Amino acid sequence: MSDFEAIDSLLSSVTPPVELPAPSVRRELREQARLSKAQAARALGISTSTLTAWETGREPTGEPRTKYAYLLEGLAAKLTTAPTAPTAPTAPTAPAAPSPPPHTGPHTAAATTHTETGPALLQPPGTPAEGAGDDVEVLSEPEGCVLCGEPAVQRVAGFPQHLDASECGLPNTHHPTVPAAPLPTPTAARPAPTPASAPASAAAGLSRAHRSEPDHSPSPTPSTTPTSSRTRPAPPGHPPQARRASRSSSEPVDLIRKAVRAALEAHEGDITAATAALVRKAIPDAMALLDATRKGGRYDVIAHPWMPDILRKQSSHSTDQIWEARPKWTRAQLPPGENKVTALDINGAYLSALKTHLPLGQLEHSTAPAHDRRRAGVYLITPPAWDHENVLPNPVGQRDEPGPLWVTEPTLRLLLRLSDPTHGLCERPQIHESYTSGATEGLLEKFRITLKEARDEAITAGDEVTLEYVKAMYSKFVSTMGESNFNRELYRPDWMHLIRSQAFANLWMKALKAHDGGLTVVRAMGTDELHVCGDWRKVFPEGRSVTEVKVKDEYAAGTADPMGAGN
Repeated sequence: MSDFEAIDSLLSSVTPPVELPAPSVRRELREQARLSKAQAARALGISTSTLTAWETGREPTGEPRTKYAYLLEGLAAKLTTAPTAPTAPTAPTAPAAPSPPPHTGPHTAAATTHTETGPALLQPPGTPAEGAGDDVEVLSEPEGCVLCGEPAVQRVAGFPQHLDASECGLPNTHHPTVPAAPLPTPTAARPAPTPASAPASAAAGLSRAHRSEPDHSPSPTPSTTPTSSRTRPAPPGHPPQARRASRSSSEPVDLIRKAVRAALEAHEGDITAATAALVRKAIPDAMALLDATRKGGRYDVIAHPWMPDILRKQSSHSTDQIWEARPKWTRAQLPPGENKVTALDINGAYLSALKTHLPLGQLEHSTAPAHDRRRAGVYLITPPAWDHENVLPNPVGQRDEPGPLWVTEPTLRLLLRLSDPTHGLCERPQIHESYTSGATEGLLEKFRITLKEARDEAITAGDEVTLEYVKAMYSKFVSTMGESNFNRELYRPDWMHLIRSQAFANLWMKALKAHDGGLTVVRAMGTDELHVCGDWRKVFPEGRSVTEVKVKDEYAAGTADPMGAGN
């Protein structure tokens, strides 16, 4: 074969990427065909979260793109030729039951997209239940309900369960009569599922194109809804979703227990080997756990959004332009004489920092000088002067040069708090520009609570395997959500900076608490190290809980210290 023939052969094998309709059209085609996300995702060999990403702007590549285009083309053809008024199915229908009055009991939740009061229970297997939302389908064979374990013929967002609470064996002590409404996310405490009914998404890392915010508060009014979030209001005549703040996390915690048991069994009880194996797979397990704790949320949030250049590394060995205000401070002058210093360890610093205001959608640029508490992101500010370096660290950390710098939401909120009349420790920072999105403080709350409960349980039981596993999950989750090759399913460097900055801000507030409590603050380092002089037990509770501190070291500092530590 000549050179030109080889080139022609190569060119003939290259085909341009198949065209796809706009993201909004993709979703509309699926919904018009009355296909659930679960059905379409199964046919394409992807996860429902990946399909959600494709329907909101993310572009598939390679063979998945070709398969997706084939599906959309087929749907468009069938919908174009379908009659405008489809005839009713010939199967006999059940007599209509009177609709009970709506309520917001612990077994109900407002459906996100349906327009009728109950699901159609006589549809062909594998089709979405009528009016039951995107991820509800009728099963060909009954499966165990995740609430009561009894056979159920519907699957909601991948979970088999009864849509009529009167059929469910889970007792409902609050409301004897429950309407036949979809149950995508039960709010009542529920037992851990049997192995047969455990969701598959909890056993494997799934593509996370979108996340949803747990419903920790009543549905916001249009005036308070973040502009970048996409809420799905309840249909007319349906009550708002019940509050989910107290929802049990026993099911996600059980995923952690099962993973630990499996690792110990696989390594024949070898604690060291089991721990090492669990730590190695902490990242995908954390992402799977995040999926399990994100079921039934209200907000869609983008996991791979566009990022401004300030959040991008200029090279593989450089950093981006965000300043995290990392504390690295030592008191210049100690009280006269020898001082006994206690180094306190702040437990679960990154775990606690998961509770912070996180932007949900794509960051939007603004030059407004004001701070909107309903939004979160990064800000170019001129920080205020700090006149208390002799007793407290600067809230923006140690800087090499003055002038404006890009800080995160937690740092800005800390400065604003310290500038208010209650504290009066500094002037207000000057905001020059920002990149922000509509935000929520509870985005990762169920994920955080699940890890905290597993951590507390492990400490009580003296289970160091679980303790190390949980620690690896939340620490690696935070450290790999930026530009990392270890976790490509979540690209949110803005979240990474915000969570780490929240940990630094939390440490700074503990330093302020120590100072206000009469202690001498000697040193503040990183996220979890605070050195103080004085009776610290009057200020901080001692223990291993995330609300407590423990002693890391004790040493003497001052004029009698030959090494001059602390001076």
